[in-house]
Parts: sequence; C-alpha cells; structure tokens
Amino acid sequence: MKEGALQTKSFALAVRIVKLYEHLSEKKKEFVLSKQLLRSGTAIGALVLEAQQAESKADFIHKLAIALKEANETEYWILLLQETDYLTAPEAESILTDIGELLKLLTSIINSTKHRTTH
Repeated sequence: MKEGALQTKSFALAVRIVKLYEHLSEKKKEFVLSKQLLRSGTAIGALVLEAQQAESKADFIHKLAIALKEANETEYWILLLQETDYLTAPEAESILTDIGELLKLLTSIINSTKHRTTH
C-alpha cells in the first residue's frame, strides 16, 4: 500500500516540478536554480521506480535512500526559490506540503524495510 502511494505521489510531484520549471524559465527567466530543481524533483520518482526492480532488500533500501536525498534537495531548491522571490509563499508551501508527504513516506518505507531485514 505505502509503496503504491509512494509511486503515485512521486510521479505527481515530478509533473508539478516539470510545470514549475516551465513557469520559472518562461515567465520568470530563471534558468539555474530551476534546472537544479527539475533534476532533483524528477529523480525521486525515477528512483522509486528503480527500487521496485531492486536486486535485493539492501539495493531497495539504497535506491530509496537516494530518493530521500533527492527529495531533501528538492525541498532546498523550493525554499531558495521562495527566499529569492521567484516563488510566492503560497506557491512554495503548496509544493513543500507534497515534498513533506514524500519525505515521510520514504522514511517510513526505508525504516520498516530495514526493520524487517534485521528481524
């Protein structure tokens, strides 16, 4: 159940990130930070999908741990874009809520998988 939600939420976030990237580059003429955001924000879903084909539980955990790092990085770029006035507080908060949900899901799945492999 959690993993299905993770795939759905990470894909939905990637779609939002692509649209945000288009907005930032076309309307705000911001190219450097938005490119970083595009890379990290879309990597999360790709890593979640890769984890589904993991060769072992350790590989599964490793891929999700990288996805977790990418989600943290995505959060950083959103905060930076807000602080530099490329995003309004409501725009940033909306996407930060989605990222927060992903961070919780990733952490929960990683921890429960680690727990199952050690017991």
